[in-house]
Amino acid sequence: MSRKKQTVFPKYNKLLEQMGENIKLARKRRKLTTVQVAERAGVARSTLYLVEKGGSGVAFGAYFKVLLVLGLQHDILKLAADDEPGRKLQDLELLK
Repeated sequence: MSRKKQTVFPKYNKLLEQMGENIKLARKRRKLTTVQVAERAGVARSTLYLVEKGGSGVAFGAYFKVLLVLGLQHDILKLAADDEPGRKLQDLELLK
C-alpha cells in the first residue's frame, strides 16, 4: 500500500522552511553535529536533513524527536495554542 503524497502550497512551504531553519540554528547553537543529533533522535541523517529543510513529507514524530534532543520538546505545546479564529467563532455563537 503506497502513501498519498501530501501537497503543501508554496506560501505555506515557507513556514515549514522557517521552522526547519529554526531547528538547524538551535542545533548549531548547541554545537551539535548532524550525526550526533540524528543518532540521539534515532533518525537517519537524511531525515534530519529534511527536518532542517522543513520537509513536508517528514513524519511529525521525527520533528518531535529532534526537538527532544535539542531540549525544545515543550515548543510543541505552542502549536495551535493561540486559536484566534476558533475564539472568534465561539464568540459569534455566544452572541446569538
